[in-house]
Amino acid sequence: MPAKTFLKCLEAKDSSALAQELCSTLKALPSGTLPLEAACGQGGMVDDRGIAATVLGMEQTADHILARVGIFFTEVVGGCNCNEGPIEVNAYCLLEVRIDRATGNGRFTVATG
Repeated sequence: MPAKTFLKCLEAKDSSALAQELCSTLKALPSGTLPLEAACGQGGMVDDRGIAATVLGMEQTADHILARVGIFFTEVVGGCNCNEGPIEVNAYCLLEVRIDRATGNGRFTVATG
């Protein structure tokens, strides 16, 4: 992940603005940055070009911001035989995003439940 990716999130004035900036930042990340493979339930590949992010909860301390974020994306599943092309399936992944206040760097963890 590029360094200082989440610096704009640290400038947010309130929780609502932070959630909006976090979603915008996540959507702008380079393809392959988020660990969405864990949520591919049909053995397909991640297509993260058109993700949607929703902040489900947030905890803020003096050192970090910890957000639980739902990510909607597309899983591309290969066809079963020569006549079938790949199909696209809606997929969902729950992530925890930890943003270090000192550096603006973020770290992702696949969350459960």
